[in-house]
Amino acid sequence: MSSVPSLVPVHGVELRGLLVDRQSRCVHYAGPTDVVALQLACCPDYWACRRCHDALAGHDAVPTPLEDVHRMPALCGVCGHRMHTHDYLDAESCPACGAGFNPGCRLHRHLYFSLPTSP
Repeated sequence: MSSVPSLVPVHGVELRGLLVDRQSRCVHYAGPTDVVALQLACCPDYWACRRCHDALAGHDAVPTPLEDVHRMPALCGVCGHRMHTHDYLDAESCPACGAGFNPGCRLHRHLYFSLPTSP
């Protein structure tokens, strides 16, 4: 699979990444539950994943602060529902359509969100 930059409309939102499909999957994460696009604090775009951002954005990634309660940085690729940070971090599936999210994404949340550090 080649690494072709994509700008794909998904439920009225343009997602960026490498070979993004219509449910937000990319060359890095293409499983059946890899259906969340995320927006970082550094730019207004939604990205299929952090690795796509790092490859294409042309600037360093800045995680979204947990305190930014007005931002809706998570987008369900199945139905287009946008979620506030805490709603997404607390969810195992989309609250609007019920699509399951990849539980492995919890291991990468620190790449997208400014989480408190453990003592």
